[in-house]
Amino acid sequence: MEELGIVSYGAHIPRYRIKAEVIAKVWGKDGDAISRGLGIFEKSVPSVDQDTATIAVEAIRHALKRCTINPQEIGAIYVGSESHPYAVKPTGTIVGEAIGATPDLMVADYEFACKAGTAAIQTCFGFVKAGMIKYGVAIGADTSQAAPGDALEYSASAGGAAFIIGKTNVIATINHTLSYTTDTPDFWRRAEMKYPSHGGRFTGEPAYFK
Repeated sequence: MEELGIVSYGAHIPRYRIKAEVIAKVWGKDGDAISRGLGIFEKSVPSVDQDTATIAVEAIRHALKRCTINPQEIGAIYVGSESHPYAVKPTGTIVGEAIGATPDLMVADYEFACKAGTAAIQTCFGFVKAGMIKYGVAIGADTSQAAPGDALEYSASAGGAAFIIGKTNVIATINHTLSYTTDTPDFWRRAEMKYPSHGGRFTGEPAYFK
């Protein structure tokens, strides 16, 4: 049986951090209690010159350092995020140009709260399996999105991971994939809104534990 899966991977997390107790102090809340309840004591924070695109570029550069793949062999780049820097202009084009993979490749940006990156992996898996491309790059990257004082302010963070999918020198085989998709009003952000909204009662059993 032909192997197909992850050929290489890379990640990037911004250097800056902020502790939960610092955020809690601003709002007059008990930082220790919040940290214990969430299991989160600090989070990464992007610098003023960092966004989803720069994080995605760093992540795939780390992945390319772990292998001997020529970027010109990459046939597709898909970037999943809730915080793309442009409303109209794919983050994937920036990534492709930065690593020297352009122009002969497919590019698209995905949006799906907390699972856009895995959707990108599934897409690359399908194209590689069909023989349409030799290698596909799937990236999940985000920068913090949380309204001031919102519970997400303690957990919505910044970072990215990149995976190269292919059939050569596979380090982790992907045998099957499965998707479960419903129109659950758990997490959303309307056009022109700066911060996302979330429905707490839909976050557990209806959204993530099915």
